[in-house]
Amino acid sequence: MSGRDESEHPVLLALEHIGKTYPGVVALDDVSVDFRRGEVHALLGENGAGKSTLIKTISGAIRPDGGRILIDGRSLDHLTPPAARRLGIEVIYQEFNLVPTLTVAENVCLGEYDGWRADFAAYRRKCAALMADLEVDIAPDTLVRDLPSAGQQLVEIAKALAKSPRLLIMDEPTAPLSLSEVETLFRIVRKIRDQGTSVVYISHRLDEIFDLSDRVTVLRDGRYIATRRTADTDRDELIALMVGRTLLETYPPKAHAPGEVALELKALAGNGNEAMSFALRQGEIVGVAGLIGAGRTELAKLIVGAASRDGGVMELHGRPVRFHSPRDAIAAGVGLIPENRKEEGCFLGQSIRWNVSIAALRRVLGRFGIRSNIEVDLAERYFRMLRIKAPGIETAVVTLSGGNQQKVVIAKTLASEARVLIFDEPTRGIDVGARGEIYKLMVDLAAQGIAILMITSDMEELLGMSDRILVLHEGRMTGLLPRADCSQEKIMALASGLTGN
Repeated sequence: MSGRDESEHPVLLALEHIGKTYPGVVALDDVSVDFRRGEVHALLGENGAGKSTLIKTISGAIRPDGGRILIDGRSLDHLTPPAARRLGIEVIYQEFNLVPTLTVAENVCLGEYDGWRADFAAYRRKCAALMADLEVDIAPDTLVRDLPSAGQQLVEIAKALAKSPRLLIMDEPTAPLSLSEVETLFRIVRKIRDQGTSVVYISHRLDEIFDLSDRVTVLRDGRYIATRRTADTDRDELIALMVGRTLLETYPPKAHAPGEVALELKALAGNGNEAMSFALRQGEIVGVAGLIGAGRTELAKLIVGAASRDGGVMELHGRPVRFHSPRDAIAAGVGLIPENRKEEGCFLGQSIRWNVSIAALRRVLGRFGIRSNIEVDLAERYFRMLRIKAPGIETAVVTLSGGNQQKVVIAKTLASEARVLIFDEPTRGIDVGARGEIYKLMVDLAAQGIAILMITSDMEELLGMSDRILVLHEGRMTGLLPRADCSQEKIMALASGLTGN
């Protein structure tokens, strides 16, 4: 944290008595907060606390029910997206806002086209300069759809910075990034802050808040709770402000020993990965580490049949299997909770009940169709188990916060009764309180004999939850170590290809 005197910085934007209500939900309740020029102002709160609604108010994406917005002292009752852009407000949302079929350069310069006079060569040069400034090796002519989630996040950042914003809102920007990319992002944020840009930074990772922010504001249940100078607070106080209760130890203890081998890969290759050989045991959590391009998500998709294999063998409970699609994997008891919940994890337009039951049709289908009582009981069970914040199971998933959408994806996968689970970034966008619930759930599942492969970019999570850690570098294994033999430095060396096989 900077330890700077923020009082020297004038207020750029202030919200006064902002309210917003949706059917059955009070999203914001009389919220007042200000953001100063040249500061990084963190916004904290559990999923459903009102953070997303607040930033949508600032960006003009929604119109508040009451209150006013002051920019440079000018009072407004609401903003529109074009007006916010003209005032220098840019947002990097938690869910990507890119055009997959366009190139990186076209996405970065989107909105700058001027009819037939579009200078695509100039766009490529501008994009290349931005990527160089970000210290990111992404070619301007690459199609966005061909990039992994982490690469797309970096394109979002470049796209926002291309507009030279006065106020930049970043919603969970590091969620898909590895440690080295996070350090690059922090350097960029500090640079633009020192140039006078205001940054509103939303993250559930408290270490980031203390590393980067000057002030921090906490919301809870749609209400303003407090604003603190980051230098004057600590982790325990922020957690207590966020959740209104004392949390148990972050990573629950494991009291069981791994059992028989559940899933074994023998020189399995494909989807950009070289021969992979390792065994995953019942009741075991194996973490998967690696930098962008390491092949972590590609490995998950190869296992569940979402990508074709080039060679090798995969055995499930001692028997060779070959999945031609994720449907085959689900039928065999292998489930994937993907990192991209919006496009791959759930049906946003459908209800929570529908999403849970679609993954468990064999359990809810009867001779004459869906057995509604079983369907409702199943949805209610996971609704309560995962403490999904919504009016009820008939709520459309699209109306939920990002973290609660992630819980629906987990519920949907658990409902399939898989005995091997692959969690790809399981706590991306999930608050500190809900993270503890997800961790306890994973440990409980492991205690029931379920084998878990956990892909994560969060080093603390990797070291805190894994029994063993598999490290990848550019599509090949560089290490498979017991947690007791691991350190952040050793993992980073293996992930960078500096040591290993």
